[in-house]
Formats: sequence, C-alpha cells, structure tokens
Amino acid sequence: MAGRLVILGGGFAGLWAAAAAARLAGERGGDLAITLVAPDPFHTFRVRCYEPNLDGLRVALDDVLGPIGVARVQARAESIDPALRKVRLSGAAEALSYDRLVLATGSTLARPPCSGAERMLDVDTYAGAARLAEHLRDLARTEPRPGRATAVVVGAGLVGIEAACELPARLRDLASPADPARVVLIERGAEPGADMGAARPAIREALAAAGVEVHRQTGVVAVEPDGVRLADGSRIAADTVLCATGLRASPLAAPLPVAHDPLGRVPVDAFLQVEGVAGLYAAGDVARAAADAAGHATVMSCQHARPMGRLAGHNAACDLLGCPEARLAFAAPDYVTVLDLGAWGAAYTAGWDRDTLVASGPEAKATKRTINRERIVPPLRDRAAILAAAAPILQARPIVRPA
Repeated sequence: MAGRLVILGGGFAGLWAAAAAARLAGERGGDLAITLVAPDPFHTFRVRCYEPNLDGLRVALDDVLGPIGVARVQARAESIDPALRKVRLSGAAEALSYDRLVLATGSTLARPPCSGAERMLDVDTYAGAARLAEHLRDLARTEPRPGRATAVVVGAGLVGIEAACELPARLRDLASPADPARVVLIERGAEPGADMGAARPAIREALAAAGVEVHRQTGVVAVEPDGVRLADGSRIAADTVLCATGLRASPLAAPLPVAHDPLGRVPVDAFLQVEGVAGLYAAGDVARAAADAAGHATVMSCQHARPMGRLAGHNAACDLLGCPEARLAFAAPDYVTVLDLGAWGAAYTAGWDRDTLVASGPEAKATKRTINRERIVPPLRDRAAILAAAAPILQARPIVRPA
C-alpha cells in the first residue's frame, strides 16, 4: 500500500481532490487508499443555492467517488492532530489516520453581530436554500398581514445581489393590494456590488428593473420576529430576512499552528501544502494561495476551489506514490466573474478589478446558465469521464453563449 490519503470535505475542492488523486494512482499503477470524509452524502453546487428551483442543485457523492474507487465516510471532522496525523470524527470511537491530508472543508456564513441574527434565513447551503423555500411556502398558507410579502436581504455582495434579484418573483404569490411584494437590500457601503467594477451599471439597472429597494450606508442592529431595525433608526416590517454577509474559512482550520489571514484561511505554498505543517495540503475556501506573480490571492469561489482541489489531490498523491517530481504548481492568472441578475440577465467581467465588461444582459445570462448547469457539474457513474475531468489543469474562461 502506497499510503493513506484522507480528504476532508465534499465540496468543489474536496470532490476534485479525490478524483485527481485517483486519476494519478491509476496512471502510476499505485495502490493508494483514498478516503473522503463529508457530513452528508451529497455534493452541492453551492453557487446555485440562490436559485428558486432546487432541482439539480446537488448530486450523490457516491455517483462520482464509487466508480473511481474512493471510499466515503459520512461524518463531520472535529479536529486535526498534525503531529500524530490523525483526524477526530463525529460519532467515531477512534480517530482516522492519514499519511497525507487534504483540508477542503470550505467556508461558513459569517452572520453579523446583531440581536436576533439566528432568525435570519440564508442560501449558503442546500439546507439553507430548502429552509427558505419551505418558509415561503408556509407564508403562502397564512393570512395577509404587513410584511408578509416583504423580504430584507442583509448584505449586498454577489450572493446578496443574486438572491435579491430572484426574490421579487418568489414573493408575488404572497402579495396583496394592501401589501405588495417588496424586496429591500441592505448595504453598509455606498453601492451594492461596489467592487464589481465595470458591472456596476448593470447591477443598478437590474435591481431597478426588479423593483429592489436599496438602503445604503446602514446595517441591521436587530432581527425581530416580524421585521428588522436598522442602524439609521428605521424599521422594516418583514417576515423574510435573508443573511448574505460574507464568508469565513471553516473553523476546522482555526487551531492549526499557522498565520491565518483575515478570513481565517491557512497559507499554502505553490504546491498547496500548508506552510509549516508536514503532510497537510489545503484547497478551496479554507486556503489562501498565490494566484499569479502579481501578488493576487485566490478568492472564495468555485472558480478557484475546483482547480485548487485537483492540484492538491494530485500533489498529495505524488508524495505518496513516490513521484514528487510530477507535482504541479498552482497558478490562476485569469480571473473572471459572472453575476446572475435574475430576469434582467447577468454581468460577465474579466480582470482582478473586474474592469472589463465581457457581456451583460441575456448573453451573459446564457453563459451563467452554462456554468451552473454544465461547467461545474461532474460526470456521474462513468469512471473514464470522471477521471478525464479530474485532470490537474486550469480551465479556460467561459465563452459567451448566445442568448
């Protein structure tokens, strides 16, 4: 046996780390034991959780891992002991031993420090998206009242904007002449999507077309059962409050003896090894890697999580199979953003400052649909196709699709 490779996390980075390691083991003829640990049996397309239709938002992990010989353990990793090379799992009497570990447990929603924050809904996970859908169905069964057809979205970054653009249509069934559908987007800064560069005009136009109200330069100080209170002293009656206030790296990374960045991410070298921790690789939202020679760092997105996972799995397998010369350095110099803007369309930018608008409106929306329904979806139940998709490469930027 060449060794034991354990991968923590079944998201974009974890899934592709497992597949890339299995690919290399097959190419080298190595007897490598690969185990993926995840708290549930599904791989969720997290970047789609803002969508109103939850069909197709996740696939069974076993449909990807089974055909390529990767074992799956359904548990939550509770702690890592790098000195002993063991992982303690929820519900397990004994810790899981490893020779190499890929930490790919992603990120969690960072809720604001306000009263009643626990009442907020979210679209951070499949479970969160399902709770929002059930909440709206439940509201539809209640009698009309002030705020019943109002949703407040707290946070006007990419997720907040995408959710806000979809909510007006989802609230129409709750509306009445006395209480029309209303979506309010709360932004601490001067403008929603302030860091979206050339896409800012498209964002303004899309929000206006959807009828989304924007409250700028304020925040939420209290979430109450029937509304929110804002820092500017105003109050909004609302039965739906959605949190979209950003992410922090998985708390599993916090105890590691490294210098974490402000988002709680661990530093990794060019080969995605955690700096100063032997036997440990990290990929995706939990890791901070250099993306290019200009000093840009990776961002919390599937755009970087997928190739980081592939390279981390490949490089960890290289260590265990005795071919360190085959390790590959990570680089992602081409950065793009495709932001869904609901019925209006989408905005597609290029560049780290998002200063080039590649496409907007229906054309960009077609590209976003291709990303969400094809590009990020792994092959299922087909060993050859899965391993081919796990090649440790960086995909070219998405092409603009005709509307």
